[in-house]
Amino acid sequence: MPEITSRRGLLFGTAAVSAGVLLAGCTSNESDDEPASNDQPAADDKPGKQVTIGFAGPQADHGWLNAINDNAKSRAKKYKDVTLEITEGSNDTAQQIGQIETLINKKVDVLVVLPADGKALTQVGLQAMRAGIPVVNLDRIFNSPQAYRCWIGGDNYGMGLNAGHYIGEQLKDKKGARVIELAGLDNLELTKQRTQGFDAALKNYPNIKKVARQAAEFTVESGQAKMSQLLQAQSNFDALWNHDDDQGVGALRAIEQAGRDDFLMVGGAGALSAMQAIESDNSVLKATVLYPPTMAASAIDLARALGQAKGVSGLAEFEIPSSLTLYSAVVDKENVKTYLPTGFK
Repeated sequence: MPEITSRRGLLFGTAAVSAGVLLAGCTSNESDDEPASNDQPAADDKPGKQVTIGFAGPQADHGWLNAINDNAKSRAKKYKDVTLEITEGSNDTAQQIGQIETLINKKVDVLVVLPADGKALTQVGLQAMRAGIPVVNLDRIFNSPQAYRCWIGGDNYGMGLNAGHYIGEQLKDKKGARVIELAGLDNLELTKQRTQGFDAALKNYPNIKKVARQAAEFTVESGQAKMSQLLQAQSNFDALWNHDDDQGVGALRAIEQAGRDDFLMVGGAGALSAMQAIESDNSVLKATVLYPPTMAASAIDLARALGQAKGVSGLAEFEIPSSLTLYSAVVDKENVKTYLPTGFK
């Protein structure tokens, strides 16, 4: 398939761009020549060309998804040169495709899409790109890199990895340490990736054994039910990793009802309630690993830069990267005050 060209003449090929290494030029240590400077304008807060951004996401039926919408809206309001056309969220793929097609027909300058199903919406992403509308694919990735100009999202494997290392460091001196895992929906690839990362991290600690795992459904009710089952089956363990802070609310209820306080718990995603519990330090919940909904705000920044044909401030390249994977930081009592403003309800 030929490369796709935007209305501004920028090429949207499929080559990956690394944001981790900035190489301005290659010179020997003995050369007195200065490397060529990049005078390409980078996006900043100063008003520039007016940009209309179309935003389409799934139904906000989860605290994290609601935070995604809030982050996108608040970021767009920050810029006087941005108009945000936002659709009503839908988990129905056909309806979301129709909403995106409406935005394409409106000829928005850039699209930001968090698909309800990345595979099912790949074709409409391709449709937008072929129409000359660059797409910022948010988190749930399309099947083809030709369906987006830039992907930005979280690191599910890294989330599990950091949870495992945090627990490992807490238990590294305990002989015969036992951990359990409260996962999310097992039919989702993200759940599998989180478990894979968690298991990989624990391999660095030969004294630790994972003795049980239950899959919940990212809801308070399922978290409480599955945690009750784990507590009944496991009378003795030292740590719990829960994939999701929303279901963690239910898990904490089950733990309190059982009168257990003999282990530490690590959550996932970065809910405000979890951070407040960590700050209070009066429960088993001692940390949470972020899956930051602030990625939606960053997606608006990237879309604005695309619409204005600018690069990213702080990077040497003329254009924005083709892929940005966000880091899953661990929030505990040492740094919770820093991250509290990012917690979602």
